[in-house]
Amino acid sequence: MPDNPESAPFAKPFVYESLSAKALHFSYGEIQSRMQLQDPSALDLEYTRTMMGFLMFQPEPTRIAMIGLGGGSLPKFCHRYLPRADIRVVEINPHVIALRDEFHVPRDGTRFRIVHDDGATFVRYSPNRFDVLLVDGFDIDGLPEQLSSQRFYDDCFEALLPGGILVVNLHHDHPQYEVHVDRIGRSFDRKALVVDNGEPQNCIVFARKGRALHAQRSGPLSRPSNLDPAAAAQLHAAFARIERARRNRD
Repeated sequence: MPDNPESAPFAKPFVYESLSAKALHFSYGEIQSRMQLQDPSALDLEYTRTMMGFLMFQPEPTRIAMIGLGGGSLPKFCHRYLPRADIRVVEINPHVIALRDEFHVPRDGTRFRIVHDDGATFVRYSPNRFDVLLVDGFDIDGLPEQLSSQRFYDDCFEALLPGGILVVNLHHDHPQYEVHVDRIGRSFDRKALVVDNGEPQNCIVFARKGRALHAQRSGPLSRPSNLDPAAAAQLHAAFARIERARRNRD
């Protein structure tokens, strides 16, 4: 995509390709997204598998919104394995959107669309309500203020259908990490469930509009019965982490 006044304020990511994988970076020190060349729809980073743990609580979503495209790992996985879901992916950086073909992101169609917009604006003004809202909107400077304010999390609550699930990727080392977790809790009546990701940097926060997630009783590692076995195999360890977090919350 050529430079223009609209794209000028945004950092340009770059792609690093090895023999087995392709990764999206804003800097050499941090990976934004990574794709295995032999299986472009697989979830290669552990935190993305943990984010898909929403399927334990919302096994058949029909409307999914995602804030942040990156290399498209979550959109591709949902597009492949949740064929009944309408998926909207919101990305503010046009340079990121320009790399969608590099990462095998599906073309826009009747049930999949990338929206060039600010995620906070989209959540606040969308006429639609969603079963699942995934927030993974980091940029070159980290977590933007507009995607971590109290107003934003309040808007996320309003954007969900009853029983809908919010899933947020946060970094442990962010100086306001505890503040962000507290804000999510305030928006969702203190019902946030924090799941350590098994990686040193990320943790995933889940919250439901309605009954607290830790109050839901289901068998351990209960995966959706209609979930493809190949997808379930990728998510097994993530389901186990979430189940432990729920038990420890009691």
